[in-house]
This record gives sequence, structure tokens and C-alpha cells, in this order.
Amino acid sequence: MITAWRLVKTRYASAAFDGEGARLYGGRWNSPGTAAAYAAATVSLAVLEVLVHLEATTVLPSYSLTSITFDEALVEILPMAALPPHWWISPPTNDVQAIGDQWIHEGRSAVLRVPSAVIPSESIYIFNVAHPGFAYVLRGAPTPYAFDRRLL
Repeated sequence: MITAWRLVKTRYASAAFDGEGARLYGGRWNSPGTAAAYAAATVSLAVLEVLVHLEATTVLPSYSLTSITFDEALVEILPMAALPPHWWISPPTNDVQAIGDQWIHEGRSAVLRVPSAVIPSESIYIFNVAHPGFAYVLRGAPTPYAFDRRLL
């Protein structure tokens, strides 16, 4: 079994894996209109993924950490060789989002493992919340997360 991690604002923690935020706003690996949920392979990567997008540090006390556990058989791995040039730039390009959109719409697996744009040697897991296999993932209870103040 694999466990991945997600840091979310506490007020959204109960819906951390419903895919609604990514459906509304898009993400690196999905365009707006396509539901997906994201989690990092480690807590430390989840922290970096929050910090890299942070506009104000005053919101940091309002985050919770939640886990998601799933069977490796549910995972498709996106090889680095399949990535378009400059896949890590922000904002993400349409061709990068199209990769995730196609994976979701084809229903190839419940989970897609991709590299992190923050640390490409580490992994992000994308969840196809509409896939039948998503019913077999186990979502942990959110717990308040205290960021180390030295990171600010």
C-alpha cells in the first residue's frame, strides 16, 4: 500500500479529495472543468507544494494534513520521457494539462504518478475521483498541521 499526503486549509479538509478545487481552477495536470485531486508522496513535499504557491504566510496556521492510502495496482506511472519540454513552468501549459485530462477522460487508472514541478525526482499522485477504483482508496482524518516558523 502507498500513502500520500495533502495539506489543505482546515475549512476545506473534509473535501480534500473531492476534486472540486481542481475542477474549478485547474491544476498542473488538469484543466478547469476536469475534476482531480492531488497528493504528495511525502509530507515534506506536501509542505513545499504549499509554500511554493503561498502568497501570504498569515494563513499557514489554518492548514491541516490528511493522508490517502491506496494499492499500487491502482497507479499508472507517467514516465519522464512522455513529458513535454518545460512541463514544470508556471503557470502550466495546455499540453501538460491535456496529459492529465486525457488520462482522466479515458479512465485508464484511479491514480496517476507524475513528477513534482518543485522537486522533479519526487512524486505527486493525481486521483481520478470519477474512476471506480477511487472507491478503494482510504482517506485519513485531517489533523492540524504546524509549519516550522523557520520556513517563513
